[in-house]
Amino acid sequence: MRRIVVVGAGLAGLRAGQELRENGFDGELSIVGDETHLPYNRPPLSKQVLAGEMEPADCAFPLGDLDATWVLGRPAAGLDTGGRTVQLADGGELAYDGLVIATGRRAREWPEPLPQAGFHVLRGLDDAVALRKAAEENPRVVIIGAGFIGCEVAATLRKRGLEQVALVDVAPHPMPALGPDFGKRAAQLHTEHGVQLHLNTKVDRFEGTERVEAVHLTDGTRLNTDLVLIALGSTPNTEWLTGSGLALEDGNVLCDERCFAVGHTDIVAAGDVATWPHPRVDAAIRVEHWTNACDMARRAARNLLDPAAAEDYAPVPTFWSDQYDAKIKAVGLWARAQQVAVVDEDPEAGQLVFEGHNGDDLVGALMVNKNKAFIDYRRKLDSRYTVPKA
Repeated sequence: MRRIVVVGAGLAGLRAGQELRENGFDGELSIVGDETHLPYNRPPLSKQVLAGEMEPADCAFPLGDLDATWVLGRPAAGLDTGGRTVQLADGGELAYDGLVIATGRRAREWPEPLPQAGFHVLRGLDDAVALRKAAEENPRVVIIGAGFIGCEVAATLRKRGLEQVALVDVAPHPMPALGPDFGKRAAQLHTEHGVQLHLNTKVDRFEGTERVEAVHLTDGTRLNTDLVLIALGSTPNTEWLTGSGLALEDGNVLCDERCFAVGHTDIVAAGDVATWPHPRVDAAIRVEHWTNACDMARRAARNLLDPAAAEDYAPVPTFWSDQYDAKIKAVGLWARAQQVAVVDEDPEAGQLVFEGHNGDDLVGALMVNKNKAFIDYRRKLDSRYTVPKA
């Protein structure tokens, strides 16, 4: 294997390239990115960068002595698995012996055309810079979508001093992926910090001519606004794989337990765009969090170099979210929990621990401001997730 192409210049793409070099690959390494930026860290975008506490340049990952050809601002447009070539949008192409797919996801767009100005999304560095500039004028803000990004932006804007910040969601509580038990606490957290919550409702229409002036909700509420953030989740960057023959599931690359694209030993996928069978789950899963992008990319890269010695990827998923003074962390397969219970709580210290079980089986834990508990639960679950080497 003398030529490896990594499609995706984010965290997963960078870590894959670094792992290839660290494991002895000394051939041609090309890393393709649709943005013009070198790899950068995304979690600070909705927090420190938006708050003005970090500059965009501070998000750049150190590249070390990685010897790679950076193909930036030239997104992949097609894949020929038989000819082993990646076609680029500008008409160029890259030949490969091994391919890493790490194209990640982009912000989900509003389903209808938006004729007015004043709308934003937040997924990339340019999005964060544009939103920060818009927030400098102390606008009235409506955030559509109370998931992780929506809640983090709401917290950041309130900490910046913006007086009117509203969160809108069809769910009955913020961060619906974490379930109703924690969602009630999240709602209280944002209400205490002055965020207007409009839940169990959705957008009926936008008002304004050249610029958005108000958001009308289906429950009859009219929200005056100067800025709208669309935070409706994400969609995979896999259109370029159309016609390639790769198996996709809901647009994501379907992999085996060793990160290989199903049916191929010269193609692996990693990060937000990969779906694979976790041995602790009876179905394929996808994990859209920072740690998984890093860890899966490294395992995929190692397996690509030596398919005969490839190892299963069976992580203990983790994620975190900082909102106000609350450091929210989770470990394990939290979404698989059937029973959720509070096992530790100190309201004065803002500390909280939930455990999630399936019957007698501990599958995950969720905590606020309890880092030691996070470490303990990760160790406990890691011993259960370990897959013996063949």
